[in-house]
Amino acid sequence: MGSRRCLVTGAGRGIGAAVASRLSAEGHQVALTARSTTELDALAAQLPGPALVVPADVTDPDAAERVFTAVEEAWGPVEVLVLNAGTAVSAPVHRTTDADWARMLDLNLTAPFRLLRRATPAMKAAGFGRVVAIASTAALRGEPYIAAYTASKHGLLGLVRSAAAELAGAGVTVNAVCPGYVDTPMTDGSVATISATTGRPLDEVRAHLAGQQPIGRLISVDEVADAVLLCVGSAAITGQALAVDGGATP
Repeated sequence: MGSRRCLVTGAGRGIGAAVASRLSAEGHQVALTARSTTELDALAAQLPGPALVVPADVTDPDAAERVFTAVEEAWGPVEVLVLNAGTAVSAPVHRTTDADWARMLDLNLTAPFRLLRRATPAMKAAGFGRVVAIASTAALRGEPYIAAYTASKHGLLGLVRSAAAELAGAGVTVNAVCPGYVDTPMTDGSVATISATTGRPLDEVRAHLAGQQPIGRLISVDEVADAVLLCVGSAAITGQALAVDGGATP
């Protein structure tokens, strides 16, 4: 496929950092965005290929324009967009606040929409584009205590499928990668929250989450990156939700 200009959101750690590293190792130019400049600078210094650090809070309505403009001025239009920035909140439905609900939708759904909207014209004009959204198995089914997160990820998958159908004839693919429980700082936070709420030891909670995957362990960030790279490399995979959950999704 040759070298492409890539943008990865939420690139400072976890899945985003792993995806950025893999794209760079494959010979692509990789622009990195997240809120933490320190984490982005550290990652950029480790990448084998060209890297561009563009700090931003993607929930800012102006962030998409600023980030894309920075990449375009440095390198040219974004050809590969990986929508990884996201977070989770856990609470029973009756304790889920308006603020919780809004935060999930803003970061997990509205921000990806704005970035996808900004990327689309240049991709269509070039006749090439790859968009990969990091969703979750919560985009595929409902689980208790994560109603707001699940709603946001269901919405993200709907956005992916609709955009894929619209752009299929333009050489642009749009897919979702749906991990189960991944060994990341976000999962560490979930483990801590569950432990604090239930009184169960951290190790016991982590083992429980690992057991949600039939393979009996947490998914690695590199395994999620494998799926992302598959979507980036293929012109025939679009509109799909690729579950990376060790066999939990039939």
